[in-house]
Amino acid sequence: MAKTNPMEFVEQVRSETSKVTWPTRKETGITTVMVMIMVFFASLFFLGADTLLSWVVGLVLGR
Repeated sequence: MAKTNPMEFVEQVRSETSKVTWPTRKETGITTVMVMIMVFFASLFFLGADTLLSWVVGLVLGR
C-alpha cells in the first residue's frame, strides 16, 4: 500500500467529511426518543423473561 504524506491525508479526510450528510437537530431528537422507547420496551421484555425463567427454575429446583 502506498504511503501518503500527512498533509495529503488531511486533505483527503476533509474531502470525505464534506460528503457526509449530517442529521438535523429535529432528526437527532426524534432518533434519540425512538432509541429510548426501544430501550424501555427491551428492558420490559428482559424483565419479564428473567422473572419467568426465575420462576421456572424455582419450580424445577423445588424452592
